[in-house]
Amino acid sequence: MSTNDVFRRTDRTDAPLYLARYTERRSRGTTTPAAPAEETDESVPLYLRRFRDRRTDSPVRTRSVPLEHDGETFAPEYAAVTRSHEIIPEQRSERDTYTTEIRIIRHGITQGYSTDAGLTPMGAWQAHQRGQALARTLREWPQMRIVCAPTNRARQTAEQIHRGLLDGLQQYGRECEVSGPEPVEELKNFQVWSPDGVRDITASFRKYQAEMEKMERMAVGDRPRWLVEIDRFYRTQLGGADPIQLWLTIPLMYFESPQACVRRFWTGFNRLIAESPGQRIIAATHSGPIRAFATWAHGYDPGEPVNTEEVVVRVKHGGRTATVSYRNRVTEVNIPQEDEIPRWDA
Repeated sequence: MSTNDVFRRTDRTDAPLYLARYTERRSRGTTTPAAPAEETDESVPLYLRRFRDRRTDSPVRTRSVPLEHDGETFAPEYAAVTRSHEIIPEQRSERDTYTTEIRIIRHGITQGYSTDAGLTPMGAWQAHQRGQALARTLREWPQMRIVCAPTNRARQTAEQIHRGLLDGLQQYGRECEVSGPEPVEELKNFQVWSPDGVRDITASFRKYQAEMEKMERMAVGDRPRWLVEIDRFYRTQLGGADPIQLWLTIPLMYFESPQACVRRFWTGFNRLIAESPGQRIIAATHSGPIRAFATWAHGYDPGEPVNTEEVVVRVKHGGRTATVSYRNRVTEVNIPQEDEIPRWDA
């Protein structure tokens, strides 16, 4: 038997069923869905029935026509960026509901760390984009409070997040009550002791440079211990290593410890949670404390956050526990209460 005979024996003389139905609809003068009997036919795939329903019943939507769902109105842009492939919405029990969300965000790219400099244009753009992204996730948090560390780069990051958030609200047709930005003392960078007082690691750099230059010029006496520790920290950075890892792993007598830094953060967060219940708190701060906070929560060092990267803290119902999310790792922690946070300087 030849190959041509095989092909002739397998040729179909009748049209496939979907083509026959299409021909039948076309013979009635339309290519849209046909009789109600066909609409209820279970053999027609669900996606095809929905597609035909949209072609016949749904109006053509434009960018200016708002969408409505469950009594809420959405801009088409908001519906597009928040579209999910999930068919069944997520269900949470009361035990798993979150009463407050805190997003700890590192500042954008700064002009330098030798002074209290602000952001570069790229850093401002990063923070603005972060604010626009936060505008997409407003369904559970209609109120937001923006706070920051008392430094220029953290303050400018909070301001740009605020602007991006407002731009996103206008673009997506959403409404939200946004307060801030405001500086919060508990969110400052880790501190270093010097003869002039306690200051953060960036502010201590100027004192460090002046003292090192004087010691090298005079070439007399031994360097004080606080100067030796700061010199070791900055030489680690100049050598291409990780100075924050040095701070996290080696006890330094004149540096604020990572544990004390985490306790300070929680003291500020507990106060903000009490002042702003049921709100999302956006905190712009520095990489060292953020990394120490994530290390405390997860039990290992997950690495330094990049600019405008965030750690998400969701306080659960009851205010005693929270989940800490960072780089696809989620850990549930007990929230230290005010009377449980030790003070070593007492």
